[in-house]
Order: sequence, then C-alpha cells, then structure tokens
Amino acid sequence: MARNSGDRLGAPTAQAASPPISEAPPNPMLAFATPTMFVELPSKGTLYPENHPLHGCEQLEIRFMTAKEEDILTSQSLLKKGIAIDRMLQSIILDPKIKVDELVVGDKNAVIVAARISGYGKDYEVGVNCPSCAANVNYSFDLEKGTINHGEDHGDFDVTKTTDGTFIIKTPRLGVDVEIRPMYGIDERYLAQLTANRRRKNLSETALTDQLKRLILSVNGDTNSHMREAFISNAPALDTRYIRQAYRKIMPNIDLTQAFSCSSCGFETEMEVPLTVKFFWTK
Repeated sequence: MARNSGDRLGAPTAQAASPPISEAPPNPMLAFATPTMFVELPSKGTLYPENHPLHGCEQLEIRFMTAKEEDILTSQSLLKKGIAIDRMLQSIILDPKIKVDELVVGDKNAVIVAARISGYGKDYEVGVNCPSCAANVNYSFDLEKGTINHGEDHGDFDVTKTTDGTFIIKTPRLGVDVEIRPMYGIDERYLAQLTANRRRKNLSETALTDQLKRLILSVNGDTNSHMREAFISNAPALDTRYIRQAYRKIMPNIDLTQAFSCSSCGFETEMEVPLTVKFFWTK
C-alpha cells in the first residue's frame, strides 16, 4: 500500500499541546549567601610542613563576618576563657582542615584584620596616648593601609633559614648559633594563659623568657632542654634581645604602622595601630 506524502516527507504528526512548564520559585537562601574573600598570607605558606593544607598557599579564603560571629565575640563564657577571637576565626575559615591553633601568628594576624574589615569596615577609631603631651585623643586609623611583611629582608641580622622552615641566629656577644622556629596560634594562646595564671596567683611575670622557651629549638646544634634553658637563663641580655629583635624582623606578619597626628598638641609620628578591646567590640 502506498504511503501518503506526509509520511514520505517526514512531516511531523500532530500532538496534543504540552502544558506550560512552571518555574520553581527562587531559593531565598541564595539571595543572602555570605560573601567570601581571599586573605594574603604573609608567610606565603612557606612555614608549614608539607602535609599541612596551607603548605605553599599564598592565600586563605574566609567568609565575611555575620551575626553568628558577633554572637561568638560577645559570648561571656568564651570571653572569660580568652578564646572568643579564636572561635570566631575558626567559624569564618572555609576549609575545615585548617585550624586556628596551627596558623603562623603573622598569618593569623592578617586574618584577624581582614575579618575586622569585613565585619565593621576599614576605619578603626581608638583612644591613643600621645607620646609627646600624654593626652588621650581619639584617632581613626585605616586598616586597609596595613602592609604585608613577608620576612624576606633580614636586615643586618645574622640569620640563616633552614630547609625545615626554622631559622639559625648567630648571637653578637657569645657568638652561638641559636635555632628558632615560628610561633603558631597554639603558642600564642599558651603564653597568654601562662601570663594570666601568673597574674591571678600574684606571681612575677616572665613573658620574655617564656617566649624564648617556646621559640628556641637548639643551641649550637644541641637540642637538649637543659642546654636551651641554661642559655636562656645565663645568656647576656644583648644576645636574648638580639634574638627577639631578629624574630620580629624575619617572621612574616602584617604591619599596621601608620601616621599619627595629635589633635591636642599637633605632634606627628609613626606608630603601630594599638589593638585594644575596641578592635572587635565597637560601639
């Protein structure tokens, strides 16, 4: 039987009209997704071991602060324990494998400044005691003017960086090689708790020697704890001060030094932005 012309030309057969497709309502959560930002790490990831998630990383992604983080910062129990800021930082770091305690202190400081800018803006108004007239004046600093020190310029300090991410400093008076390591968030918290405990018990504070005990790994290649403690206890102040100064120079960090002008006497100078309780706990 012959086919009709419609079949031969492949003409489409008539079909019932399809009902219009209704669009799904927009997800309201997508309209309020928290923005993120990338923070430049002063260390460039060079001070983390190979198995660390930040090894070789130059940036860290964080969320902007929200009301959730403000709740953390105002938690009386966390404030009493001195861990409110650490808990807030842990909340905004996107990668759950990255722990605040494992951050190099300079990297942690950079994240703190970035978090403050994301939550309350770049302007930071704080009371400053003028170095000239001693008047306490309110001064506004611009946090976005902070500069990154990658610790690559050792200046006049006799410092050698090892392949293990540590540093060997030759002291000027005794001429010994002192190996130091970077400070991490857990070291910072330990020292803060140690100082708080001493104050609570009315004991004399030993912040400088406590820091050296955390920093120094070896003396002339000897890692024995007795050797390290003997050096810390008996080394001339010139040498221990040299180590602390070298540490500040070679360790990556964010530099918040800015111009200051006293509204009371007109004195002008460069000063490091004072980080007080007003840094996060604004009016």
